[in-house]
Amino acid sequence: MKKKVLAITMAALMAASLTACGGGAKDTAAADTAAATTEEKAEDTTAAESKDETSAEAAETEAAKDAAGGKLIMATNAEFPPYEYHDGDAVVGIDAEIAKAIADELGMELEIEDIAFDSIIPEIVSGKADMGLAGMTVTEDRMQSVDFSDTYAKASQKIIVTEDSEIVSPDDLKGVIVGVQLGTTGDIYVSDLEADGTTVERYNKGFEAVQALSQGKIDAVVIDGEPAKTFVAETEGLKILDESFTDEEYAIAVKKGNTELLEKINGALKTLKDNGTLDEIVAKYIKAE
Repeated sequence: MKKKVLAITMAALMAASLTACGGGAKDTAAADTAAATTEEKAEDTTAAESKDETSAEAAETEAAKDAAGGKLIMATNAEFPPYEYHDGDAVVGIDAEIAKAIADELGMELEIEDIAFDSIIPEIVSGKADMGLAGMTVTEDRMQSVDFSDTYAKASQKIIVTEDSEIVSPDDLKGVIVGVQLGTTGDIYVSDLEADGTTVERYNKGFEAVQALSQGKIDAVVIDGEPAKTFVAETEGLKILDESFTDEEYAIAVKKGNTELLEKINGALKTLKDNGTLDEIVAKYIKAE
């Protein structure tokens, strides 16, 4: 009997011992799991903080770029020498250099987009370009869509004819065929003559109109004075009439209502005029006669 009681007692003690061991293992496992979870949370927190720091740095970089002025996008049509034309892959000329000087004054990076002339104003209106420099004359019609800076150059529309032409003045353009560059001031003003029987032939590029004149397809070309000089110098048998078709002023187009940019551009233009930079740029391309 005593042996039996002893055996039962021993069995109970062993069971208790096993239960205690089992409970300890569970507690250890739970502790390990909790520790791992805490460590993962710490890693996630560190990663989040690192991501936040990277985002903050990027924001600071962007803010610094904005503070420096950012990018200034100029829309032009590089078929209008000496104001804008191609030299290899680069767009050069009076307007290109004035735009670069303005960008430098504002601490901005200049980017030039070469597009069709009649697409310049829509590009500005849509916000794809910040400003337009393309030997652009200030007109009432254009002022309905964009705002203009102070004048930076004066120009005139000239008439190109063949050397043996009977056209000797603007009045003689009535009833003949006149070539113009699409969307330019010449196009606008010559269109008024259509009521008098004048036929207006519109070309995407100025030199195409001059080429058509040289080939006898049209009777005259109306285009800005300085490009007219360049085209006539490069094409045999043509001349420019002494009397101008119109006199006008060039300015920089910006999105209507963008007074902040307009004021900055006007401020830069004033500085460039006062320190002689503007005259130097023009003199580089247009020699005094």
